[in-house]
Amino acid sequence: MSLDTPTAPESADPGDGADTGRHPLAPITAVAPADAHPGRDWVVFGVTGVISIAFVAWGLLDTESLSTVSAGTKDAAIKGLGWFFVLAASFFVIYVLWLAASKYGRIPLGADDEQPEFRTTSWIAMMFSAGMGIGLMFWGVAEPLTHFVTPPPGTTQAQSDEAFQTAMATTMFHWGLHPWAIYAVVGLAIGYGMYRKGRSGLLSAAFTSLFGDRANGPAGKVIDILAIFATLFGSAASLGLGALQIGDGLEFNGWVGTVGTPILVTIIAVLTVAFIASAVSGIARGIQWLSNINMVLALALALFVFVAGPTLLILNLIPSALGDYVREFVAMSARTDANGDAALAGWLSGWTIFYWAWWVSWTPFVGMFIARISRGRTIRQFVTGVLLVPTVVSLLWFAIFGGAGIERQRTVGDMVDADGSVNSTGALFRLLDTMPIAGVTTVLVMVLVAIFFVSGADAASIVMGSLSEKGSHDPRRATVVFWGALTGAVAAIMLIIGGGDDTALTGLQNLTIIAAVPFVLVMVLLCVALYKDLRTDRIVQVDRRSTQLVEEAVVEGACTHGDEFHLVTRIHDPDEPRQY
Repeated sequence: MSLDTPTAPESADPGDGADTGRHPLAPITAVAPADAHPGRDWVVFGVTGVISIAFVAWGLLDTESLSTVSAGTKDAAIKGLGWFFVLAASFFVIYVLWLAASKYGRIPLGADDEQPEFRTTSWIAMMFSAGMGIGLMFWGVAEPLTHFVTPPPGTTQAQSDEAFQTAMATTMFHWGLHPWAIYAVVGLAIGYGMYRKGRSGLLSAAFTSLFGDRANGPAGKVIDILAIFATLFGSAASLGLGALQIGDGLEFNGWVGTVGTPILVTIIAVLTVAFIASAVSGIARGIQWLSNINMVLALALALFVFVAGPTLLILNLIPSALGDYVREFVAMSARTDANGDAALAGWLSGWTIFYWAWWVSWTPFVGMFIARISRGRTIRQFVTGVLLVPTVVSLLWFAIFGGAGIERQRTVGDMVDADGSVNSTGALFRLLDTMPIAGVTTVLVMVLVAIFFVSGADAASIVMGSLSEKGSHDPRRATVVFWGALTGAVAAIMLIIGGGDDTALTGLQNLTIIAAVPFVLVMVLLCVALYKDLRTDRIVQVDRRSTQLVEEAVVEGACTHGDEFHLVTRIHDPDEPRQY
């Protein structure tokens, strides 16, 4: 990942500081260098830093109080705004699909004649890398298996054939179009602003069409602050999941006894040091190097499970899971606690709403990443690639790992604990233990989880540094180290307030949902701002003006000449100046 500062199109709109001497319908071709090191924004950096440090101090000094407050706040958010999360997530899917299918789909993220910066194969490979994350490692077996043995309330009977279908459809619902539509909204807004309008890489700059100059003032700073908080807690939640899974792997292999909070905090500290070292080492040696490694290792692990597991079932499951996902899509998108069902409310907060909050919290990082690699692509190409490629990857991944886990439970019945529950952190290790070379593959999983997190948190620290340094593509090392260390500290607190190893996931979920509440509101406004930008884009204006002129010419010609009127064309003289 590289967060290069964009260059400003010569004919961007006047509100973006462009050359106003050019006609608004003139092609956008020339670019001018932009400031790569604008300096630190002490308001954004100071406010977010102080509040984040205060949060860590609160967790250290009064863990019980923070746990109580976070649980109560999360419950209030779910009760009062759960419906909004559900509606907003589905709205984002409809919104980006509409943009791609509409006249706006032709608009490029760059100059009119600009070609894509990366070849399609490379672009897809990087999209694959972004789609393959620590969450897929953690939930690959655990989520489908959990929905199979404990289906969503009011759906079907546990461990039945119908439960198998429901489990795969529900898992795909959480990992398919919805999360990547959420990412696409932010990616489009940032990419369009940087490469089409010549704005900075700050999220607040995408609101120029909505707020005008105020996007550079207090309102813009609030947006950037919320973006940092969302990224901080989203990254910390991922670090917490990684620590839980690595800890279970250490226990599974007999390297440690019972994994408690001290061991988990130690794992977090080691991973934090690793991703800080990667972040300050530079993009090429850090993120790119690690991304290449984890792609190869993840593919190797998936191929191993595919061959060693129920291969024929997995092949049959791929089209079946896709069909179940499509068939139940609308019903799952509309699932809310409308009738006050406490069981459903608890399920939604632990699964769907947690996922939507988690995806929202990752949008500043992932949105900037996919915007950076998509320069020169049209909105239609962007949406098609961003939505379809990761969705296909998720389908294959969950068909392999989830299918193998469920089939093992159906035939042998040893994938769940004695009380019938699924151990989320250990489900993958339990599956691999039923296959050859378990000693090797379980170690590979821990290595993969560590690398996935280091590569992701590496980039997230740089993004937080960029947001706190006015969009700088190369934030100061001290700033990156600060945010990296704080991410580790917040992750440790999130696990501690969960109440222990068995319930640590609760703390991650509670605070992720709380942190995402204000940012989902920002994203809805972002959709409005992007729409206002696209309505005045040069390509749209040319289409509108062309239609108007042709209609006027046809009416005038028909009224003047009757049925003898015709429109004619002629070869343009290259020496004749164009008129705009």
